[in-house]
Amino acid sequence: MSSSDKYEKIVDLAARRGFFWPSYEIYGGLAGFYDLGPLGALLKENIRKLWLDYFVLKHQDMVVLIETPVIAPEVVFRASGHLESFTDPIVTCSKCGKIYRADHLLEDVLGVKFEGSGPEELTSIIRGRGVKCPSCGGELEDVRTFNLLFQTNVGPYKHDVAYLRPEAAQGMFTSFKRVFTSMRYSLPLGIAQVGRVARNEISPRQGMVRLREFTIMEVEFFFDPEEPGEPDFSRFPGKLRILTAEARSRGLDEVIEVKPEEAVAEGIIMNKWLAYWMSVAQAFARELGLSDDEVLFEEKLPEERAHYSRQTFDQLVSISRWGWVEISGHAYRTDYDLSRHMRFSGEDMTVYKELKKPVETVTRKVVINQELLKELFGADAPKITQALKNLRVDEAEKIIKEGGTIIEGFKIPSEALRIEEVKEIARGRRFVPHVVEPSFGAERLLLVVLDKAYTEESGRVVLKLPPKLAPYKLAVFPLIPKEESLKTIAKKIYNDAIKAGLTAIYDENGSIGRRYARVDEIGVPYAITIDYQTIEDNTATIRFRDTKEQIRIKTDEIIKWILNKLS
Repeated sequence: MSSSDKYEKIVDLAARRGFFWPSYEIYGGLAGFYDLGPLGALLKENIRKLWLDYFVLKHQDMVVLIETPVIAPEVVFRASGHLESFTDPIVTCSKCGKIYRADHLLEDVLGVKFEGSGPEELTSIIRGRGVKCPSCGGELEDVRTFNLLFQTNVGPYKHDVAYLRPEAAQGMFTSFKRVFTSMRYSLPLGIAQVGRVARNEISPRQGMVRLREFTIMEVEFFFDPEEPGEPDFSRFPGKLRILTAEARSRGLDEVIEVKPEEAVAEGIIMNKWLAYWMSVAQAFARELGLSDDEVLFEEKLPEERAHYSRQTFDQLVSISRWGWVEISGHAYRTDYDLSRHMRFSGEDMTVYKELKKPVETVTRKVVINQELLKELFGADAPKITQALKNLRVDEAEKIIKEGGTIIEGFKIPSEALRIEEVKEIARGRRFVPHVVEPSFGAERLLLVVLDKAYTEESGRVVLKLPPKLAPYKLAVFPLIPKEESLKTIAKKIYNDAIKAGLTAIYDENGSIGRRYARVDEIGVPYAITIDYQTIEDNTATIRFRDTKEQIRIKTDEIIKWILNKLS
């Protein structure tokens, strides 16, 4: 079975059995939007729960969960840099008017990746290689940038511009001081969030891989850059498979296998917390049904990194048809976001930390001669004083050296300023925390899980989902549906499963073989069959999906047995 054939079969299964399908199908669909059906919604919820377990519940000593709005005012994204930098290159056909994402078009035509290339460079390549419109063969215009934010308005006023968030991160940054205070001023501190985001992709492709609306699962992990603390790497042992930016820049595909703590010591990963959360992501991927040798961390080249990142690794997995796709991104965002929001909002985003021992410091400060300003400028003196308070020491020194300056339209003499050295006893220090971020897309994980689970055996589909993730955990069958005594026992087990919080299926239609085939196809790990022996000795058959192994067990122990298996 070819990779493309397998993908087509997964898409067919997904639509036929209720995992996912294109949104608004009755109107021809809308690119970049997918509905999750009954099974898909359950599968996604199980992925979300597993993610919360690994990234929040297993780290309750330092990670908390919050929820913030999907819509944010324009100033938030001006501060975050998204209005300026959250863009992709587009190119328009001058003949038919069709618009393409320029780097993807060139990748399709020339077979070379151009991610991170600027509009001018892409335009030059299009001209130099004679690339035409794939649809009509027309000339392509110059490449320009397109902002991927969805714009809206808050209320009836057009000037109240807002945007749908493209990531959950900004709500966590703007709420940082509130969370930090409520958690009793302790670092390191992780703030996690799961929620919907929207990205106005130019030409979504790859089905569920690239969506215009999806669920994101993120942690913003704040720490002291000078005293970051020590991650416990022993909690998630193993090695990471890494393709470094240095190797990629030389055209090499040499993957190294290294323990995360060793990667930090060798300078491969520049931050220990970044390495730690990558190791958590590796363990999380195992629970999704992926082996370590199927997962690769690819370091982004400088031109590929987001505007806020100093170092980024994409966690990649190879799936049918699309090859290597990103399932998570791991970025070292430094203090970029908090510093920008502090600047744009005027709110103090610094953290105070007491020193173990007081330290004497000598600082140079700008002193303003306010009496002289009052004498020279009268009622305008307060306005001038306020402007002078914003001067740095080096700026004030330059004014003194040059004999004065012009501020607010007034000539300020050098005598209005002086620099003083002040001795202080520092009992603490203030700093802006640094941040590392692991970020996952839930729908993309859903597709990856289905791709890895899809198998065919003797012409039948068996979806070998990890039992924890399976939409339904068990199916209950009375062997002979017409036999009321068997149906009564089967329905009791079914109801007991529901009371225990398990998702379950009761099915009495068709032969037992057909019933097994139906639940195998949707990934149900355990099938319980009630037969005549059940009446005699109160036991039932449990069949395991992957091995077809069958065992008999007391009916009153079945639910406990399955719960133990799932845990």
